[in-house]
Amino acid sequence: MELGVFGLNAKATLDPAVTARLARRAEELGYGSWWAGEHVVLPSPRSPDSPMEPTDPILDPLTHLAYVAAVTERLELGTGIVILPQRNPVVLAKQAASLDVLSGGRLLLGVAAGFLEPEMTAVGVPLKDRGRRTDEYIDAMTALWTEERPVFEGRYAAFRDVDAHPRPARPGGPRILVGGHSPAAFRRAVARGHGWIGNGSSPEDLAAHLAGLKQAAADVERPPRLGRLEITFMQVNPVTVDAPAARRYAALGVDRLLVYPLPLENPADVLAYLEEHARLPR
Repeated sequence: MELGVFGLNAKATLDPAVTARLARRAEELGYGSWWAGEHVVLPSPRSPDSPMEPTDPILDPLTHLAYVAAVTERLELGTGIVILPQRNPVVLAKQAASLDVLSGGRLLLGVAAGFLEPEMTAVGVPLKDRGRRTDEYIDAMTALWTEERPVFEGRYAAFRDVDAHPRPARPGGPRILVGGHSPAAFRRAVARGHGWIGNGSSPEDLAAHLAGLKQAAADVERPPRLGRLEITFMQVNPVTVDAPAARRYAALGVDRLLVYPLPLENPADVLAYLEEHARLPR
């Protein structure tokens, strides 16, 4: 089981000097991946379902990860997640391919359908069709990355007689991880993702999600090109992971366990958290 770091593109850890120091230290400590979340805008005043205050700063994940790519050598770079229906898939495919090339094939593209209605409305995307958009956009980006003469005809995206180079450094494009805990998200992960990314409060929560993924695997076909479904999981509430929990996550088949050094108010506290959690059993 690999360890990854989540969420340091926000609040007190987004300063470039702090980011460089923490990312390099994470690499030295043996973390395998670095993950950035996304919110373009947040409800103001804060709504009950919003994960952050509207005044909490958070950097665009791809921009942040490009900076992290430049100051590290080995860390894989994950979006956890990009709210896919809010993005133009043709533009995002170019951005992702560019970051993958510049980082030497280190991009892991986590995507999900989103859930905050005010954010969706501000971007001009109806909340009700976000699932269908997410499915189409994954397929459209995959076509641009993999087809000799890319063609895509969908309800929300369509193109032909165009091409986009350079192609991603990783053959077939960045690995796509699908986030979410609904039956639709589980089916999307099985049918379209190299992996699934989710969160919960305990190994028991993960076991329930794994049961959902197992049911999805019985309901939809998984293309052979995707290989085995990778499992990426982050424990939240509590954010401190102890050794027995880490062993249980590993036993459940987690490929990447992400740690989240909340509350992100003091870089020194974040560093201490990373050094402590680097000793977790894997």
